[in-house]
Amino acid sequence: MSETKNIMIVGVGGQGSLLASRLLGNLLMNGGYDVKVSEVHGMSQRGGSVVTYVRYGDKVYSPLVDEGQADYILSFELLEAARWLSYLKPGGRIITNTQKVDPMPVITGATEYPADLEAKMTAAGAEVDAFDALALATEAGSSKAVNIVLMGRFSKYLDIADDEWQKALEQTVPARFLELNKTAFELGKK
Repeated sequence: MSETKNIMIVGVGGQGSLLASRLLGNLLMNGGYDVKVSEVHGMSQRGGSVVTYVRYGDKVYSPLVDEGQADYILSFELLEAARWLSYLKPGGRIITNTQKVDPMPVITGATEYPADLEAKMTAAGAEVDAFDALALATEAGSSKAVNIVLMGRFSKYLDIADDEWQKALEQTVPARFLELNKTAFELGKK
């Protein structure tokens, strides 16, 4: 019996959390796991903080992840990774884009974007894999492919064959964007 694994996908509205969670859900269901994917929670249409939970194992009863229980946090934006850090379990890993999207208090000048977030998360005990996913998405052909670049990077941490990832991409991504997303996935994996 495999223990239930917990993944959180966090970011800012409009960054592609829904597609990323659907891709992950398809991948894991194809692998024979019981999978629960939550809806996107947050101000997804207004540039606010959003979170999606993906849980999988032999039998999963709830789609929600409690504080201190996430095995992985996949983050589209650095501050969002730090915001959800308390949900990471000891020994858990954060895979994050180093892009910074200013929240409203920073935009209005009420506060400054926090400095040294990667170091602070590492000091708090998280394993942090931070990289410029936006640059890789742009290299693939679209800045909107950050979500698939992150999935490519995440694939290094799951023991699932590459052809299974490719199959899930084909099931999830519209045909007209498939080649671009396959390129984005490969760039993230490298």
